[in-house]
Amino acid sequence: MNNLYMMVTITNRNLTRKFTNFYEENGVDISIATGGRGTAASEILDYFGLDGAEKSVLFHVVTGATWKNLKAGLRRKMQIDIPGIGIAFLIPISSIGGKKALSYLTDGQNFAKGEESTLKDTKYELLVVIANHGYTELIMDAARSVHAAGGTVIHAKGTGIQKAEKFLGVTLVPEKEMVFIVVRKNQKNDIMRAIMDQAGLESKARSIVFSLPVTDTAGMRLIEEMEAEEEVK
Repeated sequence: MNNLYMMVTITNRNLTRKFTNFYEENGVDISIATGGRGTAASEILDYFGLDGAEKSVLFHVVTGATWKNLKAGLRRKMQIDIPGIGIAFLIPISSIGGKKALSYLTDGQNFAKGEESTLKDTKYELLVVIANHGYTELIMDAARSVHAAGGTVIHAKGTGIQKAEKFLGVTLVPEKEMVFIVVRKNQKNDIMRAIMDQAGLESKARSIVFSLPVTDTAGMRLIEEMEAEEEVK
């Protein structure tokens, strides 16, 4: 169980520091946090002891072994199974762009890189780009240079910045942007490489990029038709 995952934690905003402290105590220092708001109906909120308050969404990269340890601690120490505390779940990571980014994201976790853990028969993948604030256009220009479509930007805040600066040898800022780009599986490597080359750790954007498998999509028909026309030409 030594695959890589993106661990997503959703909790009330006032519990953010408690969760990040817990993760750091267990050797998972690097996180990206963004805001959200609960939308469940009032009767559902009442049933589970929740409220519609502001939420925090935390993103970490973890190995399967790390998750096994964290899951036990989330239940025992954080009491995450009590209604109103939060939820944590895993999404498998297909690949991470560059050895330096991989080592940084898995620092302190025992991980030996093997074959990419893509799901079979997936047509699309989601690229997740984490970059310094203000460089979205640089990232998207790089992606579009190899025929990527549009992306979605989420403003976030990073932790573990001082450790990252020492490890990567570059200056980072806590204000981050996460860019989500859905791409065809056969385009993934070219687009990841373009982002790494044009907006990677050696640029002012200091981007890290990784991919997540997408099992199905809707709303991509126009892009598919345009690509089919290009193939005919």
